[in-house]
Amino acid sequence: MRASRIEPPSPDGPREAGDGTGKNLKPLLTGVATAVAAVGALLAFAGGASPLRGPCTLFFLLAAPGAAIWTALRGLEPFGRTLAALAGAVVVNMLVAQGMLAVHRWSVRGGLIAVTVLSLALLLLVLARDRRRPGRTPRSAGKPAGAVP
Repeated sequence: MRASRIEPPSPDGPREAGDGTGKNLKPLLTGVATAVAAVGALLAFAGGASPLRGPCTLFFLLAAPGAAIWTALRGLEPFGRTLAALAGAVVVNMLVAQGMLAVHRWSVRGGLIAVTVLSLALLLLVLARDRRRPGRTPRSAGKPAGAVP
């Protein structure tokens, strides 16, 4: 028979059920998603013959513009923000593909470069917009100036 150890109550109050390992899950998932997208972009640029090339590249093509659009839509609810970012990523990819086909310059590497440049440009515009407004924090960015929290 095994004796269990009884711990005294915490001075901070009772612990809740979700206080354990799930606390740092968001940064971990963000890091994994970034790594998968980077592997996809590198495999596509290098022309590797890995079976992971297709799925990882597709993830990159959705994640890069999706993250830029998601950053730009700070005032929306999380579900609407995610849905709009995913739809915007599909639109960016389709516009790049249609534009490249219209000028007869289609290539996989060219498409990846175009999507990457557009995503970085959008992200830099959002960051420049936020930097230009020093009195507004990311939390209050979507609210009018006289709004009560």
